[in-house]
This record gives sequence, structure tokens and C-alpha cells, in this order.
Amino acid sequence: MIRTEISARGIATLTLDRPDAANRTNDAMLDAIADCLARFAADDAVRVLLIRATGKHFCAGADIGKHHEASQTGAPPRFPETLLAIEQFPKPAICLVQGGAVGGGAAIAAACDIVLAEHGAFFSIPEVRIGMPAGALVPLFTRAIGYRQLRRYALTGERIPAAEALRIGLAHALYETGAEDAALAPILDALLLGAPGAQAETKRIAAAHASQALDPAGMLALDDNIAEVLRSPEMQEGMAAFLGKRKPSWYRE
Repeated sequence: MIRTEISARGIATLTLDRPDAANRTNDAMLDAIADCLARFAADDAVRVLLIRATGKHFCAGADIGKHHEASQTGAPPRFPETLLAIEQFPKPAICLVQGGAVGGGAAIAAACDIVLAEHGAFFSIPEVRIGMPAGALVPLFTRAIGYRQLRRYALTGERIPAAEALRIGLAHALYETGAEDAALAPILDALLLGAPGAQAETKRIAAAHASQALDPAGMLALDDNIAEVLRSPEMQEGMAAFLGKRKPSWYRE
């Protein structure tokens, strides 16, 4: 579900590797990511984290089937902890996005320090379209794109094309298909010129002074009622519409 490697220069690559499912995350995948991040954070040989994915899409969010199962059992998703582990990773983190970065996939990108997106890529925060709030994703997106932009895109669920993602700050640069390594090279080199301790402290200070406070308790509190939300009539209808590939009942022509 994921692949990892560390280069001689200290670039630790975490690759989402579930292309047949558009790299949607499930609990096993999230656990593997968490373990990988903890290992990389503790390894002094690691200087930079690079998150990328195989296949057509970067990540289409959480596995909708698993969410549907959770709606029956009341089990909360593990996404908040994973996003916090990325956002609070003590070393520079880069995200390379191709295809779609949807919901939690877009939040993974928002949690990274630097995002490079393919020209044809798109992002979206579509949770309202299946009857649930964006919940724990909201603070990350508010930090990344600001309150006004968050309200538009989290309320509409519409796609954010790569060029628009660049304009609003969700992406830092765009690259042509097949040219990701060329786009990465100067950024990696610049990051490696920075002192590791100074970079970690800069990230800590920046997080402490960001306009939207982020802490584990606060993030998890946003999803405290997730079991109730997952069982709500809106969520059940949203899931049924998504899985049935139809418009939800609240949509009017």
C-alpha cells in the first residue's frame, strides 16, 4: 500500500501505492504511513520527506467503502492523527501531486511544507457532497489557503484546477507531465542547504504563530461526533448517491 526509500542525500520518499483504488486510504494504509513517518522523523540520516504516489491520481481521499462500514459500527477514522503527523513532521516535507487530490488527499498536500502539482492536476474538498462536514481537515486548509478560500471550496466541493491551486497558495509550483524530477531538483537542493536544526525550529515557530491553532486535542475534537455524523440521514443518502453514481436527493435541477 505504500513504498519507502531513503536516498544517499537523505531524501526519504513515501510513495502511496494503491493505484487500482486511486490511492484511497484505509486503516491499514494510514497505520503504515504513521509508522513510516515516525521512523523517518527519528532517523538523523533523513533530511527531507517527499510524499508522492503511483498511478493516475495522487489520492482520492478515504476509502468510501470503509467509511460506509464505519457508519454502521461508529468507528472513527484515523485521518486526523495521520494529518497531524505530516503537519508536525520536524523536517521539510514536499508533496508531489498528479491527477486528483481529493478530500483527505488534498489535506495531505495541505499538511506539507511545499506542494508541486502537475499542470493537469486538481484538488477538491468534496465532503459536503456526501453529507458530512470537512471536520478535521478544515484547520489544515484554513492555514494553507485562508478562511475565505476555505469557505468557498469546502462549501461547494468544486474542483480546484492546478492553476487556481497555485493562485490561492495550495500549490507552490506547477510542472509539466513527466518533468517532476526537474521541478523537484532545485527545491531539494535548496532545502539541503538549510541547517536541519534551524529548519525544525523554523517549522515549530511558524506552527506556533499560525493564525489557525493546531493541536491533537483540537483536531480530534472536531471529529468527536463523527460516529453520529456517519449515521445521519444526510450521510447515508450521500453515501448511497456516491456509491450509486447518482445525484443526492438534496440536489435540484
